Amino acid sequence: MLYYKQRAIDQIVILTGAGISAASGLATFRDTGGLWENHDPMDIATPEAFARDPDLVYRFYNERRQQLRAVQPNVAHRALARLQQTVGQGVFLVTQNVDDLHERGGSEQACHMHGELQSMLCRHCGQRQRALATFDGKTACPACGERGGLRPDVVWFGEMPHDMDRIEAHLADCDLFIAVGTSGAVYPAAGFVQLARHAGAITVEVNREASDVAGFFHHHYVGCATDQVGLLVDELLAARVG
Repeated sequence: MLYYKQRAIDQIVILTGAGISAASGLATFRDTGGLWENHDPMDIATPEAFARDPDLVYRFYNERRQQLRAVQPNVAHRALARLQQTVGQGVFLVTQNVDDLHERGGSEQACHMHGELQSMLCRHCGQRQRALATFDGKTACPACGERGGLRPDVVWFGEMPHDMDRIEAHLADCDLFIAVGTSGAVYPAAGFVQLARHAGAITVEVNREASDVAGFFHHHYVGCATDQVGLLVDELLAARVG
């Protein structure tokens, strides 16, 4: 059993956003100099954009995949993995990030609500599979052999995030909700803190600056995720009983 601020904690939900991966050197979407700097999001991250200019979308995500291979998990990823490994099924991790840094940092469970950069989806056969290093409209699907059906397996604007029923079930049952490196600007993830508070959970925000939904959090750890997440995990594990 864990304790936080003298309260017993049995179930924890952790939400991570771009801020935790930015510390590894991955460009974020909204920061100055980030991924949108030279692109309108409506040109690269909507089903309509993919239909209008698939070559641009393929190129954008192929480049992101190459960038991902050049970076490593940071101490915040590893700290959350340590918490999961210690507590086990009492920690549910959901991420808005499409990178695989949680898994490479040691997490055995990570729910990717916005899909995964290292996955591709075939619109012909419906199979999700490990993404090739680069692929485009001419690439044959390894599963069915058809060409022209592969797309990045990421959730674009206007599409429904993955696993919402499972995420909401965990939020309804949690005692502690932690958001790390999230802007609080993108729904439905921005509404998770309110769902957790409605369920009676303690809510904690870890961020460089206050998010758009900062007022719904009971406690704030202000600073870089690489500094603050480890402190929070140490605090939780130091109060562990049994």
